[in-house]
Amino acid sequence: MANMDELKGRTKEAAGDLTDNEDLQREGKVDQTKGKAKEKIDEISEKVKGFVTKD
Repeated sequence: MANMDELKGRTKEAAGDLTDNEDLQREGKVDQTKGKAKEKIDEISEKVKGFVTKD
């Protein structure tokens, strides 16, 4: 679930900000990026499915 990755990333980044933990901040940013990438892949997949089933 892409949104869960983004939420987890935001939470990690916020925790890293509060604790001055740069590793946790970085992990949070990576998780957010992963979630956004998954979201885009899902969007593209849906468009392809629509195009393929259109015929």
